[in-house]
Amino acid sequence: MIDTSSHVVARNNEGNTEQRKEHCSNIKISNTEKVWTSLVAGAAAGGLAKTTIAPLDRTKINFQISKKPYSAKAAMKFIVNSYHKEGLMSLWRGNSATMVRIVPYAAIQFTAHEQWKRVLKVNGTETTSTTMRFLAGSLAGVTSQSMTYPLDLVRARMAVTEKSEYRTLRQVFTRIYRQEGLMAFYRGFLATILGVIPYAGCSFFTYGTLKNISAVYTENSPGLAAISSLVCGALAGAVGQTSSYPMDIVRRRIQTSAIKGQHYHTIYSSATKIYAEEGAMAFFKGLSMNWVKGPVAAGISYATYDVVCNGLRKIIN
Repeated sequence: MIDTSSHVVARNNEGNTEQRKEHCSNIKISNTEKVWTSLVAGAAAGGLAKTTIAPLDRTKINFQISKKPYSAKAAMKFIVNSYHKEGLMSLWRGNSATMVRIVPYAAIQFTAHEQWKRVLKVNGTETTSTTMRFLAGSLAGVTSQSMTYPLDLVRARMAVTEKSEYRTLRQVFTRIYRQEGLMAFYRGFLATILGVIPYAGCSFFTYGTLKNISAVYTENSPGLAAISSLVCGALAGAVGQTSSYPMDIVRRRIQTSAIKGQHYHTIYSSATKIYAEEGAMAFFKGLSMNWVKGPVAAGISYATYDVVCNGLRKIIN
């Protein structure tokens, strides 16, 4: 339990610590400068985080779209078999598509979050409405997902196929367009949006809340602040992943149904089919791996964003 009186004293002495620490938004620069620094910091954060956990991400997707039961042993077997059959770099198969998607996605998401906070008057303090904090995160997720969704679908297709089937991003885009039509690039989009609302909302809300709580103790210690960002980001990632995971299963089935010869079309029919054939626990297949990779990715992402964003804004300020 944090002592409220000490919190008040600290805010008076440090000049409103909470506002200074949440996503480096209190450094006095123009909104245009805020936008481009957020874009650069978000791009760096997303690229580093996703590359770090790419092998686990590919493994998770393969279990999500199959009826095979998930276990840590089975996951390790998949990784080892991929290594023996296709080499070490096969574990990063689809990561080029991930980078093409995640760099603009993360850049847009972090920037949109900051701008939505400005629009909704989320000021980073404890007096801010819980609903507004959650809404700002959710809208940031919807904004970024809507603008980059085709790249997410392509990444999923590459992650679950052999290299001989899809060799390049251009080949994937061309084949999907010719064989399935333009609308195929948005297959599973509604399921994704329904999943990203609780994920982004819970993730940004949890991170902002935890950073506010810890800021008073890390203000004068850059090293401790970096560790705090990692820990808060990890916890935010775990909360966000857990809240949205069942919908993630549904969207992956819909995204990859065309190449797997399976019939997953609408959210309702897909969810019903999964439940009837595999049971309720199928909606949480691979979640334990997400509790490993999700917090790692989120921790790296939030920490990288804070460091790069703060650094750029201090340079131009």
